[in-house]
Amino acid sequence: MGMGNATAQTGTGRAKDWNGWHFAALLGGNVALALGPLWVRLAETDPGPVSAGFWRLVLAVPFFVLFARASGQAVLGLGRKVLLAVAGAGLFFALDLGSWHLGIGLTRLGNASLFGNSGSILLVAWGLIALRRRPRMGEWLAFGAAIAGSAILLGRSLEIDHTTMIGDLLCLLAGFLYTFYILLLQNARASLGNWSLLTWSSLAGAPVLLAMAAMLGEPIWPQVWWPVAMLALTSQIVGQGLLVFALKHFSPLVIGLALLTQPAVSVLAGWVQFGEVLTPLDGLGMVLVGLGLVLARSTQK
Repeated sequence: MGMGNATAQTGTGRAKDWNGWHFAALLGGNVALALGPLWVRLAETDPGPVSAGFWRLVLAVPFFVLFARASGQAVLGLGRKVLLAVAGAGLFFALDLGSWHLGIGLTRLGNASLFGNSGSILLVAWGLIALRRRPRMGEWLAFGAAIAGSAILLGRSLEIDHTTMIGDLLCLLAGFLYTFYILLLQNARASLGNWSLLTWSSLAGAPVLLAMAAMLGEPIWPQVWWPVAMLALTSQIVGQGLLVFALKHFSPLVIGLALLTQPAVSVLAGWVQFGEVLTPLDGLGMVLVGLGLVLARSTQK
């Protein structure tokens, strides 16, 4: 998610003491995750977007195991309920990555980054349903801003090409699937650390992505490895590592504001590498969706 949508994966964060290193890690992690769509786009013909997702997970697993052991987190000896939860989460994580990677190849990088992070708003909606209460003012504003911004961006994509809108919808689907990934891991977080969760969810998700890539007829083995290696390095290892280090030190509002660096970096990468240019209307749509993401984060406890 990459996540560009991976921030929710590492915790919601609390307001605690922090220093410049924590803040640099928070921004650096978001920038690393924001480069994910660039590497996916560069790997979409070799080996293919879904195959790239498979390698993204596989190449990162040894590092996750090392990080888990260094942190004293158990990797083996998981209980049956935890294993089932992680296996289910891995399935949704794989479907999330597969949908998002396919969408990245069809839409603009900024759109992909924003819509891929839509899980933050969906988690708020799910929490309201679970609590059986009506939204408060901040939550209404989050939903309204996100819906209005998404409508603008989808409309602009439709003006460009029907295929671009399909890419937007695939990225929105990815955010929807990622929500279930987070929900399935809620109980497992009580007994496992972040690195153990990432290890097992990656191991569970990789075979699903491999099967999806085979069904789509994508080549599995890359002829050129560097885009896939950079994807694993930035989206999984560096991005996740920095956020695991940083997120627990900040409030949800600060985390939401930092999240906005992702679409900004993705827009810049799309402009430099692929000549993707935004109109003022595109900018308005992105601002509204970004506002919705920040407001959604700020309502989390």
